[in-house]
Amino acid sequence: MTENEFSISVKAHAKSLISHALKFTKDLDDANDLVQDTLVKATRFAYRCDYQTNTKVWLFVIMRNTFINNYHKNVRHRSRVVREDEVSAGQMTYSAAANGAETSFAMDDIKKALNSLPKIYSVPFIRYFEGYKYQEIADELNLPLGTVKTYIHHARLRLKKLLKQYN
Repeated sequence: MTENEFSISVKAHAKSLISHALKFTKDLDDANDLVQDTLVKATRFAYRCDYQTNTKVWLFVIMRNTFINNYHKNVRHRSRVVREDEVSAGQMTYSAAANGAETSFAMDDIKKALNSLPKIYSVPFIRYFEGYKYQEIADELNLPLGTVKTYIHHARLRLKKLLKQYN
């Protein structure tokens, strides 16, 4: 089907699209938005519509799927907002205090783990953690690039083993 034929076919079904959208949304503005979303998708995938395809049915299926997808998206958003609203100030204060204490213990454990690493591993790892690139670390420490990567890899493995309780 050519673009012109497709356009004529869509225009012929415009009124029925709006009335069908009203059945879903029960609101004229939302129905117009749904029709617009449907037509955008239909235009984007017009190449899939051929002479054997009933354009009206095809457009209605696109509309139904678009409405369902938007509905599910809105439900997820509303449930997320409700959950956030249910948290009281008292719960937030308790949570912040508990998180602060846990963070303090975790940081102490991380420092101990880093200090237990051999210096040959800890220096390249800390530089990498600070945001330096492998090549920059290799240049700074006068080491081959592959050696720096190996040291950082071994440091990660040892730290992972030492800090497995936080995994």
